[in-house]
Formats: sequence, C-alpha cells, structure tokens
Amino acid sequence: MINSTLHARELSRNFGNNIAVNDVSFSLQKGEVLGFLGPNGAGKSTTMRMLTGNLAPSNGSVKICGHDMVDNPKKAKEMIGYLPEMRPLYKELTVDEFLTIAARFHKVQSSKIMRSVENAKDKCGLSHMSKRLIENLSNGYQQRVGIAQAIIHNPEIVILDEPTVGLDPIQIREIRNLIKEIGKKHSVILSTHILPEVEMVCDRVQIINEGNLVFNGSIEDLKKQRRGNKLLVGFTKAPTKKELLAIDGVSQVDKIDKTMFRIHFKEKYLPAEEIVITSTKKKWGLFHIAPDITSLEDIFVQLTQKEKV
Repeated sequence: MINSTLHARELSRNFGNNIAVNDVSFSLQKGEVLGFLGPNGAGKSTTMRMLTGNLAPSNGSVKICGHDMVDNPKKAKEMIGYLPEMRPLYKELTVDEFLTIAARFHKVQSSKIMRSVENAKDKCGLSHMSKRLIENLSNGYQQRVGIAQAIIHNPEIVILDEPTVGLDPIQIREIRNLIKEIGKKHSVILSTHILPEVEMVCDRVQIINEGNLVFNGSIEDLKKQRRGNKLLVGFTKAPTKKELLAIDGVSQVDKIDKTMFRIHFKEKYLPAEEIVITSTKKKWGLFHIAPDITSLEDIFVQLTQKEKV
C-alpha cells in the first residue's frame, strides 16, 4: 500500500526573467490535508499548475503515487482531481450533463458513471440541482459543481485552488466539512489566502511568499507560534517596567497604554502566579492577566513581509 501520494522536489518556474516559484518542495501522505497558503501573487496557482501537470516546471520533479509527471503524465494525472481557481465549467449544460462528461473524461467505467455522478452531487449538496443549467446557478453552487468534477473519479489526490471564494458563510462551512471528509480517505492540497480556513481544515501548512517557502510545519507548530511566551496584563495602579522586569522569568515588558502591559517571559517559565502574588502584595490592582495570542494575520505578515533595508 502506498502511503506517500505526492512528492515534489525543488520545483521552480521562471517566466522570462521573473522567478514565479523558487525551489519549492512538497510531500503528501494519504489521509492528510495540506494547506498551501500565501498572499495573492505569491506563486500558489503556478505551483498548483505544476503539481497537476498543467505547467512544466523550469526545474524540479513531481511524482504522483510513484509516477513521474514528465515520464508518465497519463498515469500520474489519472490519480489527481483538480479544481483550478478559474472553474472549468461548461455553463450551457445541466449539472448532470456536465458531471457525466467529467466522469467520461476521467475514464470512469460506463456502468459506474451514474453512481459516481450521484455520489459527487450528494457530497457537494447538488442533488436538488441536477437538471438546472450551470449558467443559472449562483456563484456558490457553481463552485460546488467545480468541486464535484474534481472528486467524481475518486482520485488519490484532490487539489483545490481557492475553493471557497465567492461562497456565503453557510456554504463555506459546508465546503470545509466536505474537505475534511475527503481528507479522511484521500490526500488533499488546499490552496488559499484565507488564514482561518487553514487552521480549521488542515493537518499541515506551507506558506509561500514571492515564490519561496517561508513556513513548513504542522498546525500545532503554527499554533505554538501564535501562543509564544507572552502575557497580556492590566493593572489599575500600574507598576514601572523596572518593577515588572524584577519578576523571575520576565525578559521584556512592553507598555501598551496607561494600564496594560505585554510581558514576555523566558522559555520554560510562566510568571503568572508570581505576577498575581506581587501585585497583591504591592497593591497594583491586577484586573487582567491572560496569554497574549498572536493573531493569524500578524503571523502571516511576519512571515511574508519583506525585510526593510
């Protein structure tokens, strides 16, 4: 049984003198949902196109379940379901007509096409839209049709490029649940710039910026980076920075306003208890103490912003 479904090594893509993707590597296991995150123009879609064989890399290689995308593209592509950012829909067809054609394109056996279409519609909440023309569907339902065509042949790997764009909050939640369900049996790559989506859905995340990977780790790694070693503390009778720095384990104090402080502490220390005891003893009037959790947006900015010269 093959556990590793995708292995991309040192992918690069140049457009003239412009380096769109620079030395990006991927690995993906069966049953894993990988979030591929980055700002607009970072190289996400270019990478997705290389992974699916729609764009040849300038350098590097892609293997799908052991099949090289260059040496054996037909076999490699059979194992992928792909929803690009621009949905590949024939809008003059009904949902059933389009998904039937998609099943034939993916070489689903004739005897199994009807069942495959019904399964895909059921998973994507399209069963009541069977006879509707795609062009008459809302943007959200058109997106569901796009996802349905990506999973209709039960592929090993499902690659979704910005799958929740244009959906309302209820539809977004349904699509996220669908992605989680698909990820139980298949490998999924979710390309997005929506930070909470990655944390809610994915097991692992890679962040790309200006064609370079700037983060590669588990969701737990990302959460640890969010938590850090910081406390947000408030006093009605604020002490001086010097007094706070005298507390064991405190390494840095940032004054936010007249009453609030951000207290950084050393690794393996948690000075919360001593802060409470000291505040009571010195009558600082402690009214707030809690972990200072960095927002996903702030982490994203820290990882992707250019260093100022």
